[in-house]
Amino acid sequence: MQNKNKEIAQRVVKHNDGKINSVYYTACGGSLVDMYPSYYFLQAEAKNLSTGWYTSNEFDHVTPKKLGANSIVFICSHSGNTPEAVEAARIAQEKGAVTIALTFNPQAKLLNYADEKIVYEWGNELEVVNNPMAIMLDITSQILAALEDYDKLPEFADGFAKIDTIVANAVKQVQPRTKAFAQKYQNEPLFYVLGSGPTFGHTYGFAICSLMEMQWLDAAAIHSGEYFHGPFEVTDKDKPYIVMESLGRTRDLDERAIKFLNKYAAKVEVVDAKELGLDLIDSEVAEYFNPVLFYTVMCEYRAKLADIHQHSLDVRRYMGKVEY
Repeated sequence: MQNKNKEIAQRVVKHNDGKINSVYYTACGGSLVDMYPSYYFLQAEAKNLSTGWYTSNEFDHVTPKKLGANSIVFICSHSGNTPEAVEAARIAQEKGAVTIALTFNPQAKLLNYADEKIVYEWGNELEVVNNPMAIMLDITSQILAALEDYDKLPEFADGFAKIDTIVANAVKQVQPRTKAFAQKYQNEPLFYVLGSGPTFGHTYGFAICSLMEMQWLDAAAIHSGEYFHGPFEVTDKDKPYIVMESLGRTRDLDERAIKFLNKYAAKVEVVDAKELGLDLIDSEVAEYFNPVLFYTVMCEYRAKLADIHQHSLDVRRYMGKVEY
């Protein structure tokens, strides 16, 4: 898969004679969450490239003025038929951008508006290098290396070589903890979920997808750095918190929140990337792998909640059932 990703990156950077100045990411729900690490990476590392991260319906209605022949646009839809995402791809192509579409469905409508078509594998949560989050991160790092001489590709390659093993070991490691978590918090109607850095996208994703969509629980995603600028006022002994503690430059933000929670709260679940083995990846790039690790680990948390609630992760009240 890594060779294919490299080939895609090499092709798209040549678009419009190599005059690329912007990279956009647009999708909905979980697919949008998968894009956040790549967007964050460019925000942190790019010197000249601009970037944007949009829910597709907003991209369709408020299309960036800069979007055009000098742009690369990633569009992801698991079904490949999400109307807002398909429309975003159509608009991007109409504006002259080169489009990279990712889907699980080889017959997807999305592929009709794709210059580069990626039909990814799905189902084995332990082979994360073949999931869209990792695929986009790999291609994005290759794009930045080609356009701006980003020099950490060897460290990224080493990270992709290690991440599946790290994830598999982490899943084994958290089994007792996830069972205890579900038992302890089975009757809680609401969770606050904290995270920072590249992980914040999955903090948001775990709240809106895993808890709200899949378990019909109230949830709020809070950036660890913003916790002390309003949200900490509701902290007490009765409210449950989940903190995804990242490895990398924003770890201090998470640790500050954890220190406060340990003093004033009583229901705190900390999921620590360092404890789960992410420090096996070079420190120059390890932080960008936080959400890749957390995705699969947090799937274990939601699965245990689903089991104890006897509420299948596949059950929906409205999605795909009523008109909206």
